[in-house]
Amino acid sequence: MSSAGSTQLRAGRKEWAALGLLVLPALLLFMMLTILFLAIPYLAADLRPSSTQTLWILDIYGFLMASLLVLMGTVADRFGHRNVLVTGAVLFGVVSAVAAYTDSPAMMIVWRALLGVAAAMQMPTTLGLIFTTFQDPKQRGVAIGTWAAAISAGVALGPLLSGLLLEAFSWRATFFVAVPVMAVVVIGAPLLLPGRQGPSAGKLDLFSALLMVLTLLPLIYGVKSFATTDSPMLSALAVVVGVLFGVWFVIRQLRSSEPLLDVRLFKNRTVSGALGVFILSAMGLGGVYLMFTQYLQLVKGLAPLKTGFAILPAALVLIVVAMRSPVIARRVRPGYVIATGLAVQVVGYILFTQIDSTTGLPWVIAGFIVLYPAVSPSMALTTDLVVGSVPPEKAGAAGGLASTVNDLGISLGVAIIGSIGTAVYRNGVDDKLPEGLPDAAADAARENLDGAVAAARGIPGSVGDQLLRVARDAFTTGLNTAAATAAVIAAAGAVAAAVSLRHVPPTGSAVPAGPSGEASPAESVSAAEAD
Repeated sequence: MSSAGSTQLRAGRKEWAALGLLVLPALLLFMMLTILFLAIPYLAADLRPSSTQTLWILDIYGFLMASLLVLMGTVADRFGHRNVLVTGAVLFGVVSAVAAYTDSPAMMIVWRALLGVAAAMQMPTTLGLIFTTFQDPKQRGVAIGTWAAAISAGVALGPLLSGLLLEAFSWRATFFVAVPVMAVVVIGAPLLLPGRQGPSAGKLDLFSALLMVLTLLPLIYGVKSFATTDSPMLSALAVVVGVLFGVWFVIRQLRSSEPLLDVRLFKNRTVSGALGVFILSAMGLGGVYLMFTQYLQLVKGLAPLKTGFAILPAALVLIVVAMRSPVIARRVRPGYVIATGLAVQVVGYILFTQIDSTTGLPWVIAGFIVLYPAVSPSMALTTDLVVGSVPPEKAGAAGGLASTVNDLGISLGVAIIGSIGTAVYRNGVDDKLPEGLPDAAADAARENLDGAVAAARGIPGSVGDQLLRVARDAFTTGLNTAAATAAVIAAAGAVAAAVSLRHVPPTGSAVPAGPSGEASPAESVSAAEAD
């Protein structure tokens, strides 16, 4: 390729400014997955949700976002990525402002669900606009790495921002923070981002999108309700319904000439391997992360701001590791980089199985520094690995799959591992509540640790102290069990990464040139898979 052609491909100041704009929603939308982790005790004190409602408030956002990402990517292909990004940003900002004034647990679930829809409108457009804006392969790699690091940073910094806001304001401020960010996106998009690139031939398969939602929600409801209901048959029925809808969804995609989600991509072992490994990594972290923030506040008694700063060292290390992982993967096979991160996660989870309600704070924070950054290799490498392993005409579908798994893994962890922790907590307090405890206080304590702490404040003397001790011990046992479960999941992920991705060469390896004269990741992986 000529020098002039190369110069024409390379991005200038406007394109890098556009990347800064695109990073904002990616950072914020994943921050919203974790920003309520510290705020939930305060939200629960005001709204008084049940334990089931609390879990839905936390993760309905993530589930709807994950369920609709692929559909919204198709919508963006048809109506323009910039148009859908701006529409989603407006909806997100307006609903965030409304949610901040909500006083009903049921309505909070509704608003969080709508935020998930608005988030799904934005995530695939940010990645699609990066592919449109950055034509030079090397610059595009840097841009995708920055985008992935922003997602990691959003997950990491959500609790810290929440702590700062809770210290100065109330839990309602965790919703208001989205309004100015979305305003910047709405104003900046027409100035910096390319307009509509022309309609896509992709069909808007709304029925398939509905089937995807009907697959995920009954499955998650069934998992949740095993820990919070006395009707295991109802829980099992919900799981069966979700599985049946899932089978219907897969059959429909296989029969469609223009599927909403090209499930045939899973025949590519790099795609299936990378996504499977990442969902295992994110699942373990999602549930333990939520319980850890509650442990710091409700067991160790830290104020929100101190809790945020307790998490900060691990968050900073995570961002550094996320930025360095692609560099390491230029020399070491990405599968081995991801497997190493997961193995370190296992060590961190094992450390968490040893803590109790009296463990010193430095030991707890040190364990989290081991555990938390170890998820970032899979976070940083998955998207580029998946998108680079398929032909260019399937890059959009592969990118949608990567974004879906990013989101779904954390949400599944909150639901599944959070439900395990809830079940262990309830078993731990049920037979150990002190004598003479009022029925209302006993019911609140059995519901969750938030209820036990609130009830103990209203009971003076040794009875209140004993209730608090029993509840904290039970919650810590639940955290131990959740960490042990996550350790098994992470260990399985480490083995899967080392085995299923061992064929992928280091990204800096010499590979056949693509049409532009640059190295083609898809060709590299295809050649490796043929060996």
